[in-house]
Amino acid sequence: MSVDSKAAPNSMMSDAFASLRKLAPGLGFAAVISIIAYIAAPLVAKVAPIPAIIIALIIGVALNPVAVRPIYQPGITFAVKKILRWAVALLGLKIALGDIYGIGLGAALIVIVAMAATVLAGLAMARLLGQAEEYGALAGVGTAVCGASATLATATALPDYRGKEADVVFVVVAVNALSTVAMIAYPAICRWLGFSDHLTGVMLGATIHDVAQVVGAGYAVSDTAGNSAVIVKLYRVFLLLPVVMIVGWYFVRRGAAAGHAKVPVPVFAIMFLVLCVINSVVPLAPPLMPIYAPIKSFLGEASTWGLLLAIAALGLGTSFGAVRALGLRHIATVTVTTIVILVVATGGLMLLR
Repeated sequence: MSVDSKAAPNSMMSDAFASLRKLAPGLGFAAVISIIAYIAAPLVAKVAPIPAIIIALIIGVALNPVAVRPIYQPGITFAVKKILRWAVALLGLKIALGDIYGIGLGAALIVIVAMAATVLAGLAMARLLGQAEEYGALAGVGTAVCGASATLATATALPDYRGKEADVVFVVVAVNALSTVAMIAYPAICRWLGFSDHLTGVMLGATIHDVAQVVGAGYAVSDTAGNSAVIVKLYRVFLLLPVVMIVGWYFVRRGAAAGHAKVPVPVFAIMFLVLCVINSVVPLAPPLMPIYAPIKSFLGEASTWGLLLAIAALGLGTSFGAVRALGLRHIATVTVTTIVILVVATGGLMLLR
């Protein structure tokens, strides 16, 4: 073996350790915040239904004055740009195509129409109020699909623009707050409309932004409503892939017109779909389940912690002053998208029953 061939692996190992040392401070900072948020969430839940991902975000924003030091920036950027994508991809393991099939064609079409109308409403409101159109996409997709996870996934498909980090943080916080209001108010709306428990579940799953609040609202009504709500919500999560790809394509086309387009390769989105298919096929082969179940459990935990780490890093990279300065126009856009998905989905279900 030549001297050069021996030196090459050593050089690669040296480069890898150098990169790890560079990333470690920022990743470690975000990891500590993630652990604190995870521990605090059950305690906070006794007072208010605030999930760990929101707690991590708030702590991160509060510690932004410390995180602006250059030593933390490489790790923070890595978490938001890289870890986030793979954490979103692993969400595919939570979805089975068979459960989605059970929704029924009519309800499925209503959900698709409501989601499309919501994304378009976000873009329209951003234009109307003189905001960045990218913010309208964040608000629309975050409302239409699954709250924080969808907002973060959409951010990876959007071009960088001034104020992007503050916009992402604002949408994540806003959709969670509105989801909490919806968890309390929407079951009462369903009772007023005379919906059955099954239809109530479909309505809750089709209109509430975050998964946790969908579960809380649905099972507070009945097991039937809860099961229907979760299935419909998972259907919306499954549609994360096409929605993010369409939004990315839209901004690529718009960038092409301005002469600065860059076509993204949505590897994480493709992996999301692959994992959805695997999660649907493997249960059909029982001998594989003893091997698959622990792997799925491990990767599911990895997704949860990856999202928590990424949102903590996002908070660390965003100043509270920037979020506070966004103002009433940002609130108006997210509020309108919330109203649009509620009105379109509920109206469609009234026609369906």
